[in-house]
Amino acid sequence: MRKFSVLALLVLLSALTACSSKDKRDNMSEQDLYRDAQRHLKKENFDLATKDLQLLESRFPFGPYAEQAQLELIYAQFRSGQSDASIASAERFIRLHPQHPNVDYAFYMKGLSNYEEGSGVLQRFLPSDMTERDPGKALQSFEDFRQLLNRYPDSEYGPDARARMTYLRARLARYEVNVANYYFRRKAYLASANRGRYVVENYQQTEAVPDALAVMVQAYRLLNLNDLADSSLLVLRTNFPTHPSLDANGNFIDKFDIANNPQHHSWVSTATFGLFEKAEPPKFDNRAAYLRTE
Repeated sequence: MRKFSVLALLVLLSALTACSSKDKRDNMSEQDLYRDAQRHLKKENFDLATKDLQLLESRFPFGPYAEQAQLELIYAQFRSGQSDASIASAERFIRLHPQHPNVDYAFYMKGLSNYEEGSGVLQRFLPSDMTERDPGKALQSFEDFRQLLNRYPDSEYGPDARARMTYLRARLARYEVNVANYYFRRKAYLASANRGRYVVENYQQTEAVPDALAVMVQAYRLLNLNDLADSSLLVLRTNFPTHPSLDANGNFIDKFDIANNPQHHSWVSTATFGLFEKAEPPKFDNRAAYLRTE
């Protein structure tokens, strides 16, 4: 009975402390709330900073700290891992304050939040090929940074935005090649060719272009569109003569035979219906062989 009373007392004291803390924050002035939020930001207590900034905005929407608090709320939410909330706050600030001198920061943080959201939390702990992930967030991030640079070409956030856009272009281009490889496995050769052509036309100067050209050569050969295959091969041979899809004489090395068999099956695979020999189908991904080294 005594142990129960002590436990109940501790719970009651904890509740009273929480209520006292909440009452204290509810009675704080705008300036005190802002200072409290700054203190939490400095200590990297981003969840507490977010609460203070949200409370400040709701209680003093037209006060002298309101607009700055909205900007810092975007950052606090981003740093606390609330990417969707950060994006929503950035969009709201852009909508409410399109002429604000720091609205470029909101555009930048929106792009950065989409950039981090597209990378995914697990990527930090379980590295994977980001070019195989859904590119939705990467596309949105690229568009956010593009808007920032178009509207505010002299923004201090421009250099970082450009660097991230370069990475995003490379990632999006490689994603298209990955999709082309998938279509090869499905024997959808026209779809593969279209993906390769899209990379060549829209992602020039990315390192996926050589593989995209090889995709086009192979797909057009399988479709018996020899003129298109030859013209694609000429571009590949002229611009990327050491690409692994070319032999020493510049001839194209087919990964798929003309009979539309996606891979060679050994007698073991044929006899067991592929049960004991499940070879990976060939694909155009020669990054390790020809990517530039820093």
